[in-house]
Amino acid sequence: MSEPILSASHLFKTYTQRSGRFGFGTSTIKALDDVSIQLQAGYTLAVVGESGSGKSTLARCLLQLLPLDSGEILFQGRDLSKLSAEELRSERRYLQMVFQDPFASLNPRMKVGEIVGEGLLIHNLGNQAEQREKVIRMLKRVGLDEADMQKYPHQFSGGQRQRIGIARALVLEPKVVVCDEPVSALDVSIQAQILLLLKELQQEMALSYLFISHDLRVVRHIADEVAVMHNGRLIEHGRVDEIYAAPQQQYTRNLLNSIPGHKHMAAQLG
Repeated sequence: MSEPILSASHLFKTYTQRSGRFGFGTSTIKALDDVSIQLQAGYTLAVVGESGSGKSTLARCLLQLLPLDSGEILFQGRDLSKLSAEELRSERRYLQMVFQDPFASLNPRMKVGEIVGEGLLIHNLGNQAEQREKVIRMLKRVGLDEADMQKYPHQFSGGQRQRIGIARALVLEPKVVVCDEPVSALDVSIQAQILLLLKELQQEMALSYLFISHDLRVVRHIADEVAVMHNGRLIEHGRVDEIYAAPQQQYTRNLLNSIPGHKHMAAQLG
């Protein structure tokens, strides 16, 4: 196999929180405890686990949105922690994120055209006419219209807002997209539509996805590989069909046994 497009080695991240009866004591939580992963170009690696397992912390550390205690993150062979602020800013264009909550992640005071085009402005990509054309093209590709540029987020449904969030991430033509629970806030019928869109866009744009989820029902339909996290540690990793057919850990078996509505989504996604 070729060099991974994104790899993380021996990541550690701790949080200190107040404890004790009156909050005078402190305790340390290991959010990431010696985590190493590799994402191959064009593939989808799903990181699954319950709330508090460390998966969202992992996503934010990979994108340099949170500082690590220690560890190495290589993107296209470059160590992100060793880049200058300016170098990191230019690399960020190629590392984008689709957030969990399409209601909270869009600025309610900005029009959709501004939201989707903001990254083009920040990275100074093209003139005004070229930026507008790119925004229109991307909105249409995710199933929205040119007229939607002038609307505000509150005028859209949850599924449409997530399409806006996807357009915002992909207008920059990234190489890696971190999808942090991108369908968990949506109705099951809408979840299938968004997953299908993500799969189509991955094919068209040669994207690599790191897909964060607590829901193995969702993961089965989009991932090539699955990494299972529990209490900040990576406890199981393998191809998606292997994990579903023969999970090695009891924790993974428990996650699989709790899958609801699996057949409904399978029918929609074919």
